[in-house]
Amino acid sequence: MPKIGLFYASSTGHTEDIARLIKAKMTENEVDLHNIADTVDNAMQNYDLIIIGSSTWGEGELQDDWEDYIDNLDNVNFSQKTVAMFGLGDQEDYCDNFLDAMGIIYKKIVQHGANVIGSWSTDGYDFDESMAVNDGEFVGLALDEDNQSELSNERIDKWIEQITPYFNK
Repeated sequence: MPKIGLFYASSTGHTEDIARLIKAKMTENEVDLHNIADTVDNAMQNYDLIIIGSSTWGEGELQDDWEDYIDNLDNVNFSQKTVAMFGLGDQEDYCDNFLDAMGIIYKKIVQHGANVIGSWSTDGYDFDESMAVNDGEFVGLALDEDNQSELSNERIDKWIEQITPYFNK
């Protein structure tokens, strides 16, 4: 089985907790965790299978470590890479930019040829706008630890079930 690189950034610990939970649940695969704050510029080059996780801050902004790292994605050839994404946000207090950070990263990696898998239905969420919605679905797993944390475990399980066949080819 090829290794998966899981790249995340976390300010409050929620995104890191979710990253560790995803790693623990992906029992069929070896997953290497990388905190973006400690990641070298070209680390994603070492993986053909990648998971990217981020939370959205403020009015639709990248988390600080992703803000510092995002330009490094311009130097990664994603054309041979399969990428799954997950994002954390607050759909009640930030309903006009729910999960925008995931959308910003998505746009950047698709621009560089990434094959993004793991889109997620918008059903069950209550928000007005999101840069992370493409063709009526989120571009990756959508989590709201502030308002729907009781749904996260089940959502993660379903999402892992959805992406695992692509990662085991």
